[in-house]
Amino acid sequence: MDRVSNMCTVHIVAPSEASREFVQNTRITKKKLRELHGAMVDLVALMNQPQRDQALLAEAGISLDRALFPLLVGIERFGPIGVVDLSDRAGRDYTTVSRQVAKLESLGLIERRPSPADRRIHEAVITDKGRQMTDALDAARQRLAAPVLAKWSEEDFSDLVRLMRRFVDDLMTPSSGTDKT
Repeated sequence: MDRVSNMCTVHIVAPSEASREFVQNTRITKKKLRELHGAMVDLVALMNQPQRDQALLAEAGISLDRALFPLLVGIERFGPIGVVDLSDRAGRDYTTVSRQVAKLESLGLIERRPSPADRRIHEAVITDKGRQMTDALDAARQRLAAPVLAKWSEEDFSDLVRLMRRFVDDLMTPSSGTDKT
């Protein structure tokens, strides 16, 4: 949570000079930015609740260590992926992620292969067994989200998806006025 909260703080609460100028020249107010930051912090807090992970695993009918399943999902979404990149995305220590990836491999959920670009790097790739598990998690996530989203119009939901994607893409773009060094 600290990693994502810090990201929100850097990008929203304490923007760069270029970002400050942009904010001053638009209708985006400090109050609205604060509300956005607050909503993001609330979302991260919700997403990091252990009971939510347990509920998702139970709904999917899966028995897997809670620390492993976000890595499995990350490998499925972003793989083939090296452990360094995976640990950066997860906001976890490299050595911890390396051990957890080894555990996923021992369970037959992923395999590690040399990278075609750099044979020194071993990338994690999801196996068929791992994909079955992430498919079950996706289906469970949809079932758990259905009651919340049932109140939303199709247009509102489409807008949420579109705007979230745009927001994340803009945050990830180096030209967004942030310096990641």
